[in-house]
Amino acid sequence: MDIIYTIWLRNLKRYIRSKSRLLGSLGMPIFLMLVLGYGLNSVVVLPGMEQGYIGFIIPGIISMSVLFTSVFAGIQIIWDKQFGFLKETLVAPVSRLEIMLGQTFGGATTAVIQGLIIFVLSLFMGLKVSSIPGFAIAIVFMILIGISFTAFGIAIASRMDDMHGFQLIINFVIFPIFGLSGALFPIDDLPLWVRSLTLLDPLTYGVEGIRYGLLGTSQIDPLICFMVLSGFTVVMVMIGSHLFRKISI
Repeated sequence: MDIIYTIWLRNLKRYIRSKSRLLGSLGMPIFLMLVLGYGLNSVVVLPGMEQGYIGFIIPGIISMSVLFTSVFAGIQIIWDKQFGFLKETLVAPVSRLEIMLGQTFGGATTAVIQGLIIFVLSLFMGLKVSSIPGFAIAIVFMILIGISFTAFGIAIASRMDDMHGFQLIINFVIFPIFGLSGALFPIDDLPLWVRSLTLLDPLTYGVEGIRYGLLGTSQIDPLICFMVLSGFTVVMVMIGSHLFRKISI
C-alpha cells in the first residue's frame, strides 16, 4: 500500500504544480457549456427537463472532463519511460501491479478533481442539484469513469514509446466514445442502430449515472449504469495491469 500511496501522491503533486495543465484542461468544457449551453438553451426543448438544455449537457460535460483527463494520464507512463523514472521504479523490489494501481489511482484522482471544478463552475451557470445523496452518487460515477479510463490509457501507453503516437491514437478512440455517449443529446429518440452503438459505449452509463445523481433523471436505470460501469472498470484494470506487467524498458 505504501508504494501505491507514494505513486498516487507523486501524480497528484505533479498535477497541482502544473498550473498550465490545470487551466488548459478547463478550456474545452467551459467553451462547450457557454456556447452549446447558452446558445441552444432557448432553442432545444427537452421534455421533462426543468433546467433546460444547459442542465442536460452539464453532466455530459463533467463526464467529458473526467474522461479526457483520465485517459491522457496514461502519457505519464511514456514520459517516465523516456526520462528513466519508470526503469528505476520497475527494478525496485515491488510488484508491477502496485505501480500500475498507483498510477491509475493518481490519474483517476486528478480526473475527478477536474470534474469537480467543472461542477462548481456549473453551479454559477444555474445548475441545481437534486439532492446531497444525488451529488454523492455523481461522485461515485466520476470515480468509476476516472479509474476505468485511466487504466485504459495506461494499457495503451504500456505498448507505446512515442508521445505523439499515443496522443493520435487516443484522440482517434476517445472522440467517438464521447460522441456516442449521449453527453450532448438524448439517446431515447436516436435511430435504432445509433442507439445500439450508444449502449455499447461504456461512457454512456457514466454520463447517465452522473445525470441521475445531479438532476434526478436518467434515460437508463442508474443501477444498470452502476453495474455496467463497475464491470468495465474491473475489466480495464485487469487489462491495464496485464499489459503493464509485460512492459519492457
